[in-house]
Amino acid sequence: MIALLIGAGLALLCALVGTPLFIRLLVHRGYGQFIRDDGPTSHHTKRGTPTMGGTVVVAAVLLSYGLTHLIMLMMNPDSPGPSASALILLFLMVGMGLVGFLDDFIKISRQRSLGLNAKAKLILQAAVGIIFAILALNFPNDAGLTPASTKISLVRDLPWLDLAFGGTVLGAILFVIWSNLIVTAATNGVNLTDGLDGLAAGASIMVFGAYTLMGIWQSNQACGSPREAGSGCYLVRDPLDLALLAAILSAALVGFLWWNTSPAKIFMGDTGSLAIGGAVAGFAILSRTELLLGIVGGLFVLVTLSVIIQVGYFKATGGKRVFKMAPLQHHFELKGWAEVTVVVRFWILGGLFVAVGLGIFYAEWVVLL
Repeated sequence: MIALLIGAGLALLCALVGTPLFIRLLVHRGYGQFIRDDGPTSHHTKRGTPTMGGTVVVAAVLLSYGLTHLIMLMMNPDSPGPSASALILLFLMVGMGLVGFLDDFIKISRQRSLGLNAKAKLILQAAVGIIFAILALNFPNDAGLTPASTKISLVRDLPWLDLAFGGTVLGAILFVIWSNLIVTAATNGVNLTDGLDGLAAGASIMVFGAYTLMGIWQSNQACGSPREAGSGCYLVRDPLDLALLAAILSAALVGFLWWNTSPAKIFMGDTGSLAIGGAVAGFAILSRTELLLGIVGGLFVLVTLSVIIQVGYFKATGGKRVFKMAPLQHHFELKGWAEVTVVVRFWILGGLFVAVGLGIFYAEWVVLL
């Protein structure tokens, strides 16, 4: 628990101090956001606002995670160092962040609102996702637990939903596909939710807060732990280190939100939204709560569904629309809601989804007692 407090404190400080310094650098270089012409007209005033703010979040997370483990080792030489699960998750987060950084940099350098083309973006994301999935099925600990499992999970692995039913090789291939579906859904969900000042950052803080609590609980109730109660123990590799990383991410985003809230001094850009989406997917896979992500990250699901419905209905009806504009947050903007009103109400929705997800997580454990 001390490590969680140290890590969160360091991440908050790094983001609070680092963000304005990064803003000055971007302003000096003239790296500002370009706004789509087909978006809400109220957004045109945001043209030129510094972007790529996700760089600060990623840097704060990496620095805080490394420093926390260094401090813990200094305090206690027997303290475990960085875990395989956390390092693999960091790889996914940084990898997706780099894809987003390339996208943002192309937009800025070519002075346009479009970055990487869809094919290049998909290939790069798939490459990072495939490497992550392969790594996650390796590195067993002393108990033989690997960071991920070929079993599909809800709040723990479901034995009757094992992708390795046809053999180890087939199971690994199916897991890579399944893992990439989760990663793609999460990164796109966060990316689509990002669009109003503070919306994606605030919603993500709550999601990472949930994974912090779940990681602590899984550590306390790990199979073989002296605090284990009943038959509801958890077979998760490195749950406490994952909780540490989730707390660090949540705190880093709080520091970033200080500058990102309306009116935003900086946008997270695809650098931030793809990195955050990758981290969200990584937590779901490595904490063995894959299907639960659909509830914990319900706001991201809702926003993504609005785009799918809009596009599908538009094509099916030859040009008609369900919403005034998709993603969903822009629909309410065009209905006359103030941007801050939309953001706060969507935060409330996101918080309710997180609360329901945590309730399901805890209720399942109670049932197994």
